[in-house]
Amino acid sequence: MTAIRDDLAQAIIEAGQFLYSKGWSPATSSNYSARLTSAEVLLTASGKHKGQLTADDLLAVDMNGLSLELGKNPSAETLLHTQLYRWKSEIGAVLHTHSVNATVLSRICHSDSLVLVDYELQKAFSGVLSHESQVLVPVFENDQDIRRLAARVQPWLNEHPDCVGYLIRGHGLYTWGAHMKDALGQIEAFEFLFECELKLRMLQSL
Repeated sequence: MTAIRDDLAQAIIEAGQFLYSKGWSPATSSNYSARLTSAEVLLTASGKHKGQLTADDLLAVDMNGLSLELGKNPSAETLLHTQLYRWKSEIGAVLHTHSVNATVLSRICHSDSLVLVDYELQKAFSGVLSHESQVLVPVFENDQDIRRLAARVQPWLNEHPDCVGYLIRGHGLYTWGAHMKDALGQIEAFEFLFECELKLRMLQSL
């Protein structure tokens, strides 16, 4: 194993421990990845508990999502990861989580996007310089056909190069960053904002 792979594997393992501890990646849900080279991605294998990952629970895939390691199967949603690495060369890490906040909010949001407005923490996202702005989070319908789902995501990404994350309805959140620490920071920001939105909507319904 190369030093680069060792470092990225450790970053994914520690991300899993953190996200599991926060309740944002329960049991074997979620998947995480990091860019190994311009043509390869290190990704969590299918069906692994994200709070108990080891280096053996990761595998390299090519940019088409195909396993490069005999006997190891990547997560079912691999194409949604490799799609993002192909979209922007500066993306170095992608995280997909299954938090309660993201799952519930995506189900009660009946439009095709969630709009976050006037929160100071929006500045945690790349390219956002003021709370006097909005962060548009698309919500895609869940689909077990990942190739078909990826085909719906790509036009949005092409039309919104400033997109920092998206939701899959009743499923979870995808976000990314240049490095794992950047992607983790965006997960924390999204989770705070999702919780604020849920509480606001609950109070407004009283």
